[in-house]
Amino acid sequence: MKLMIASDIHGSSYHCEKLLLEFRKENPDKLLLLGDLLYHGPRNELPKDYNPKEVISMLNEIKENILCVRGNCESEVDQQVLKFPILAEYAVLYLHNRTIFASHGHKYNEENPPFLNQGDILLNGHTHVARCSEHVNFIYMNPGSVSIPKENTANSYMILEGSTFYWKSLDGYTFNTYEL
Repeated sequence: MKLMIASDIHGSSYHCEKLLLEFRKENPDKLLLLGDLLYHGPRNELPKDYNPKEVISMLNEIKENILCVRGNCESEVDQQVLKFPILAEYAVLYLHNRTIFASHGHKYNEENPPFLNQGDILLNGHTHVARCSEHVNFIYMNPGSVSIPKENTANSYMILEGSTFYWKSLDGYTFNTYEL
């Protein structure tokens, strides 16, 4: 299975379109979105081409390919316009006898992880910083932000293929890898 992982689109039609271009090139089985799809939130500047209605249309076109967890900017009204489930607080996936706990990151995160076993993966968005770090009981991974990256990081996403994670910029350039 090939999985594309992205977070924090924040209503940018420009960056959502770039993400979906990469989605078509990468041809994954599913796109896992880690929340904050439509709104920019009060702490962020407006992203380029802020147009939540256009993002709704673009994401609904590929609804059958999307898995999603709720970000801190999602609300029930967003679920009324998006045609795929967005309100789950987390998702649990399994890969090679490891648990992947996927959430946005505003509740469970690197400093406040859920109960995980050694080698399990905590997958978050929220910080807008692409990152991978090993801890005693888990591996922390963050795809960064599609539209509002922070700390001089790229507009980015991740690919999971086989047992390898790839961090890529929206132009498809691979800037980090992690092999299980």
